[in-house]
Amino acid sequence: MKRLNLILGALLFITAIHVNAQSETKNWSNDPAHSQLHFTVTHLGINDISGTFNQVAINVNTSKSDLSDASIELTAETNSINTLVEARDNHLKSADFFDAEKFPTITFKSTGLEKVSEGTYKLNGNLTMHGITKSVVLDLIYKGETVNPMSSKKTIAFKVTGTLNRSDFAVGDKFPEAIISDEVRIAFNGEFVQPGK
Repeated sequence: MKRLNLILGALLFITAIHVNAQSETKNWSNDPAHSQLHFTVTHLGINDISGTFNQVAINVNTSKSDLSDASIELTAETNSINTLVEARDNHLKSADFFDAEKFPTITFKSTGLEKVSEGTYKLNGNLTMHGITKSVVLDLIYKGETVNPMSSKKTIAFKVTGTLNRSDFAVGDKFPEAIISDEVRIAFNGEFVQPGK
């Protein structure tokens, strides 16, 4: 009987360790060298113009290996906008558009993930841009996990895409859709590692 109790105790202990290990919340931060936040608008109704925000920090907290319970927070430095044309970048930073001096960051905080299929989710959250906060729904595809052979670090990756209306955030109100489309397509591709590991 004593031996049986010892065996049962050991099994419960091992199970507890396994459950705790599975439910441990992990923090991931994007690897800036392998992460890009793109946006695309249509100019004059006939041509796509794209740009990036070069300074982006994203933190992900999750306890599940498939990312299904993840909470995601993003901060992009408005001043880091880059369309490869300096004059256009300076105009976008001005009060005509993003007003980077007054609103130095663009932030996103997730409010939930809805599973669509294996590795595919609807990402719900609050986006704050130009001093205005709106609820948005984006598409997230989890690309999986691997070990980077260059750094020996465990690495995960996902892609986020979606469309926004700049008018919802009062960005570039002076410029009609015939010049710059109201619809802005966004795409984020990123790799993530655990800080300090």
